[in-house]
Formats: sequence, structure tokens, C-alpha cells
Amino acid sequence: SSEVLEAIENVIEDVLKSLAQKKAPVLTLANRSDWRNIEFKDSVGLEMIPHCTTKQIRSDCPRSAPKFALMLKILSMIYKMVQTNTYATKRDIYYSDTLLFGSQSVVDNIINDISCMLKIPRRSLHILSTTKGFVAGNLSYTEEDGTKVNCTCGASAVTVPSNVQGIKNLISHAKFMLIVEKDATFQRLLDDDFCNKLSPCIMITGRGVPDLNTRLLVRKLWDTFQIPIFTLMDADPHGVEIMCIYKYGSVSMSFEAHHLTVPSIKWLGLLPSDLERLNIRKDVLIPFTKQDQNKLASIQKRPYIACQPMWKKELEIMAASKLKAEIQVLTSLSSDYLSRVYLPNKLQFGGWL
Repeated sequence: SSEVLEAIENVIEDVLKSLAQKKAPVLTLANRSDWRNIEFKDSVGLEMIPHCTTKQIRSDCPRSAPKFALMLKILSMIYKMVQTNTYATKRDIYYSDTLLFGSQSVVDNIINDISCMLKIPRRSLHILSTTKGFVAGNLSYTEEDGTKVNCTCGASAVTVPSNVQGIKNLISHAKFMLIVEKDATFQRLLDDDFCNKLSPCIMITGRGVPDLNTRLLVRKLWDTFQIPIFTLMDADPHGVEIMCIYKYGSVSMSFEAHHLTVPSIKWLGLLPSDLERLNIRKDVLIPFTKQDQNKLASIQKRPYIACQPMWKKELEIMAASKLKAEIQVLTSLSSDYLSRVYLPNKLQFGGWL
């Protein structure tokens, strides 16, 4: 915490120095959304380069002055929380003054900018994000406040903890971990008692694009148990994008890649080649939109696809067919095909990339 306080004090000191010299204070930020500031490393994923391009948030420019003020406001809130050892969610911060902040996304963006500017992970700033992910299966742990949590498959899952760093005493006999893109598929596998039938496993869903806590938990489970991790996604560009976030990270959070990515993640399904192999009827597939085409083209150009020749092939099959499929498409074969046939076969015979 002293490191956080010191980092904030340094920023404020610079502001005061500028004022003393009758100069307009400026905050300097890394350009988080610029691909030119990102390098791809096999072992880490997408990582921010040390000497990246920056942008200035000036206090004397009408366009950036409001952001400058909001950043100082949130810095002062963080400073107080670290001093008093209290925590707040991003929603708490937004609701502390909705008129001032204007929208939740403004708060979220500024918090990421501050984290990147101070080079301090967000959870060390005493800001928790609300969690939307679920975890189930052969796993138990103790939360920071001493609560014991058991995720062993009942019909319901456990919400991913909001302070992943604080959990301890993790115990699991799982043979593998399965990341499921969508909540509906996750619930279906729970109902089919998938976690226990095949061999003990841990299932996680970020319910679409994963939030920070879900990604932190996947990484923590990998660090703790070093078991294979598979992903089950829709066979569409959006599903591939989500899988890449878990595996290689995202551009906007590349400054935290070391805590968030798991490059050993495998693509289990739904593979574009599976659709041909299983003779899935064309009439249950969905035609590409222009947006799908653009998304796929942008993924194909990314640096990590070049070192994944098998993935490259799958994306080429998808691009050529201009068709996409949701995981639910397997119910056209039989209602429990996913848990009874598809996943057991894939896991047993190594049908992943």
C-alpha cells in the first residue's frame, strides 16, 4: 500500500510543481488501445512494450480538462481507500457522483488508465470489479474473509470471487479445466452432471467476454494446479475472439498481461472443421454478417495466429464457408450430444488444437 500511496503522491507532486512554475499541469498516459504499443510473446501473450507512445491529458485544453479533473478525483478516492484499507467496486465509484462521471464506462476507462499510468494492478488500487463469471466442479477454497467455498457440482454454480488475489487453500482433484463461452451451455453441462461423469473437472464461464476476475481466476487455477485447460466456444469470430482473450489477453489490458493470460489454453471446440466432420445440416448454420467478416479478417492478421498453423486452417475454413454455428447446433444431432458424445470423444482422442 505504501507503494500505491507513493505513486499517487508523485503524480500530485508533478501537478503542484507545474502550478508553481505557472505551467498547466499534464498527466501522461500510455496509448493502451494502439496495436503499435503491443508486442506478442509466446510465453505471455499480448504485452505492452516498455517504451510505448503516450498521450497527454492536459488541464488547459477544453477537450481533455474534464478527464484531467476526473482522474484527480478518482486518484483522491483511491488514496483515501488505500489509507483506510477499504474497498469499493467500480459501480460504487460511479454512484458516488453520477452527475460528475456521466456514465459507468467513463469510470471504467479512467480506472484502467490510472492503473496503467501508475503501473499498479487494479486490485492493488482497492477497486474491485463486479463479477459476472461462474465456476463449478471439483474445487474448494477459502475466501479472504475466511468463508469456505465448495464448488463441487450441484445443479448451481458459484460466482467467481470478487477478490481473486485473496483466495487461499485451493484444493482440487480435477484432471482438466473447461472454459465455456456461454452461460446457457454452462448450465446445460451442469444439468447433465458433466463435472463428475467423465472425470473430475473444473468448469468456468465468463458469460461471453470475460471480466477481469474470471480471467484472474483462470490464471490462478493454472498457476496452482497446472492442469490442461480447454475452451468450448461458438464456431464464429466472436467465439474465437473470446478464446484469444483468455489465452493471449486483450490490447486494452496488455499492461497487465503477466497476471491475466494463460498461453497454454487449447481450443477444444466448436471447430469449424467439426461442422463438416459431423455432417451438421447447412440449414441450422447461420450466414456471416459484414461485421463477422470484418472481425474474422482482423483476427487472421493478428501476430499470434501466425504461430498457430492449425488455428489458421480453421479460420480459413470459416472464412471460405461464410457460415457460423453456436454450440447449441449439436442438439440437432441429439439433445445430449454435447455432454454424452462430443466432449468425451474430444477429450479421449485429443481432438483439440
